Amino acid sequence: MNFPTLANKYVCDIPVYEPGRPIEEVAREMGLKPAGITKLASNENALGASPKALAAMRAALKSAHLYPDGGAFYLRHVLAKKLGVEPGNLVFGSGSNEVIEFLFHAFVAPGDEVVVGDCAFVIYKFMCAMFQARCVEVPFQNFTHDLRAMRVAISPKTKLVFIANPNNPTGTRVPNAELDWFIRNLPPHVICVLDEAYIEFLDDPPPSIRYALNHNVVLLRTFSKIVGLAGLRIGYGVAQPDCIKLLERVRQPFNVNAVALAGAQAALGDAAHIRKTKTLTKRGLRYFEREFTRLGLEWVPSVANFMLVRLGDGDRVFRGLQQRGVIVRPMRGYKLPEWVRVTVGLPAENEKFIGALQEELR
Repeated sequence: MNFPTLANKYVCDIPVYEPGRPIEEVAREMGLKPAGITKLASNENALGASPKALAAMRAALKSAHLYPDGGAFYLRHVLAKKLGVEPGNLVFGSGSNEVIEFLFHAFVAPGDEVVVGDCAFVIYKFMCAMFQARCVEVPFQNFTHDLRAMRVAISPKTKLVFIANPNNPTGTRVPNAELDWFIRNLPPHVICVLDEAYIEFLDDPPPSIRYALNHNVVLLRTFSKIVGLAGLRIGYGVAQPDCIKLLERVRQPFNVNAVALAGAQAALGDAAHIRKTKTLTKRGLRYFEREFTRLGLEWVPSVANFMLVRLGDGDRVFRGLQQRGVIVRPMRGYKLPEWVRVTVGLPAENEKFIGALQEELR
């Protein structure tokens, strides 16, 4: 039996997402001890998970034999109060990635168009291929979404427009005034998806909740970054109730596990962990800026918890750093082959990366 001949043709052409390499995998390949490897590849929280979340998750394990609350009742109500929305404005997913899939299920058919930035989160393009939609890629300007050009790219066939703000992998944001202009000039047949996985790192975020409640806008947010629950896979969407009801129709039962629900709810009340994470991140970014400048390297100013740096042959440096026990992320898949993305780690991890980078560049 030849399975590819039985598969839908478009499935065979969908690229496979390449995540940041796990520590254990690099240790096996390079003959290194896992404890000696520093991973700065996946924009994870260097401080780890919220302590309050960890305590809640340990307690939740006692009920691991029971199915989770399929409606996420308690998390839904706590989060709604925190955001100033109604419970009916929220949908939960296994990471915000799953909410992206909900949107394609609900609104995108073969032949429809989806507008994205050409250096934005690659999953948008993968989803277009999966749902046989045309992905309209708009070039970035200065490593940032060009909202004026994205508005021009919208056609009668456009269903979704994705704006990652801050953007992964560039770490840039769009100005609040530009975003406001874009939302107000959105055609009524188009849904703007604001992917805000890193929004908590901003000191002056846009009024995106207001956009979601009053416009054709869906917000995507996650518990993976600022509160450190990446391994739990839990995120959410915010939109008007009519939109949420459609997304609930394409959601699988029990798509978010009970431990994730408990951890996310507790993390919402851990303001101290969020403050520590933001402080650590800002200090780490300033350190990278100083060191990259000292080394004569080009870098992109970032407002998230990672930074792009230009190293000539990104793939070669990526491989060399792994041999030195540091994992970063090469950017060839984002049309940036000369660049790598490095996550802000603990101070000692950042220093180890800079030391390894200096050796590699020699």
